[in-house]
Amino acid sequence: MPIPLVNSIASWFLKKRIHQMELFIKYPNEVQEELLKGLINKARNTEIGRKYNFSEIKNYRDFATRVPVHCYENYYEAIERSRQGETNIFWPTPIKWFAKSSGTTNAKSKFIPVSEDSLEDCHYAAGKDLLCIYLNNNPGSQLFTGKSLRLGGSKEIYKENGTSFGDLSAILIDNMPFWAEFSSTPSNEVSLMHDWETKMGAIVRETIQENVTSLAGVPSWMLVLLNNVLEHTGKESIFEIWRNIEVYFHGGVSFDPYAVQYQKILPNEDFRYYEIYNASEGFFACQDLNDHKEMLLMLDYGIFYEFIPMDSYGSEAEKLIPLSEVEIGKNYAIVITTNAGLWRYKVGDTVRFTSISPYRIKVSGRTKHHINVFGEELIVENAEAALKKASLTNNCEIVDYTAAPVFMEGKEKGAHEWIIEFKHPPKSMEEFNADLDLALQQVNSDYEAKRYLNMTLNAPKIHIAREKLFHDWLKKNGKLGGQHKIPRLSNSRDYVEELLGMM
Repeated sequence: MPIPLVNSIASWFLKKRIHQMELFIKYPNEVQEELLKGLINKARNTEIGRKYNFSEIKNYRDFATRVPVHCYENYYEAIERSRQGETNIFWPTPIKWFAKSSGTTNAKSKFIPVSEDSLEDCHYAAGKDLLCIYLNNNPGSQLFTGKSLRLGGSKEIYKENGTSFGDLSAILIDNMPFWAEFSSTPSNEVSLMHDWETKMGAIVRETIQENVTSLAGVPSWMLVLLNNVLEHTGKESIFEIWRNIEVYFHGGVSFDPYAVQYQKILPNEDFRYYEIYNASEGFFACQDLNDHKEMLLMLDYGIFYEFIPMDSYGSEAEKLIPLSEVEIGKNYAIVITTNAGLWRYKVGDTVRFTSISPYRIKVSGRTKHHINVFGEELIVENAEAALKKASLTNNCEIVDYTAAPVFMEGKEKGAHEWIIEFKHPPKSMEEFNADLDLALQQVNSDYEAKRYLNMTLNAPKIHIAREKLFHDWLKKNGKLGGQHKIPRLSNSRDYVEELLGMM
């Protein structure tokens, strides 16, 4: 069958999904209510369903009253039993796969259950929807005339007690339907290589021979790959290698710090960037419009959403609200109930709603990734925005960064200490420091108040990281690869002290 015909058929098939999306956009709260009832009904005879009397739950109010909020530690014992092969604990069908996540706030590995329902009705459904949305917005696309270059994690699938665990990306690739494997590169064998640095070379050698039309992966690691491709081929632009490439589907970390570098190696105003919000626990949202930095919350993937306003998070006054009660502009921690058996589970991410008709969000950070030692409430979103502004003002490019507090000692005031690795450093670090400080005050009034006349906080202290410092830190901690991220902000000095020791 000719490739243009394949492209046309695929486009027609995927666009059929649009009317279903329009349904949850028009009736979001009704869709969520029905979804919750379905989850409760399906799990009513599980161990957790009997424990909380799911059979007696009639509505959201009953659910919120009976079922407590959980974090991973609350689930640890049940998940370990499930990994040993026990069934019907928190979901009625056997859990065959567990997405291993080392996290960025502690060294203990997490094993997030991935059911067949979540694999098919969430993760794979989201992949098809993403293509559907993109094709609907770009009717002239020739996406299916070539392949998608996917960049996943660096770990293999490990078998244990009849169950498997590994990076979510490895699980997805290992169970990928034939149509997706046919349209992807590199091969599964290369994608699932364990050693990241060996794998990188193999990906370069294999993909430069392909007709790549799209990219998919975490911005920081994809940038490393693309720069390796350019170095290997001696080219200056990615379009010299893959002339039909048209879109990059990205997620995992904020794209803003890397935007300038991508524009340099993909110098075409028509090239598209689409952000996705995918996690081991589920696929939550994706960009649904061209040139739009907000993401549509996907409401029919078997995930029921609740939110904790961050101004009450962790306090005695902490409260949960359903989707119908969220407000635009407020910062919320996400709590999910899923078709993999996570019940009222704290994901650890924070989001801000930019719209409620439809429900669109921006990821603002992590519940544990902020600095609030002095009441400044500095979140990752603030840091990204300020760094971007300071970088543009000083004509410099940032590779990676992290920041932590300098605690008050005696009469000495506190401060924030930053470690920043530059691709192109500013001409004057003094000016960059001043511009970053000013930008932080402009995006965060609490920080501004603490910096007023150095009342509580002194000016930031910035270290220029040596080349590949963060890469070496990830390698030392066994975290090289597609899904691992640099911890951006922390209330403790653990990361900063370790990095300074490696300088």
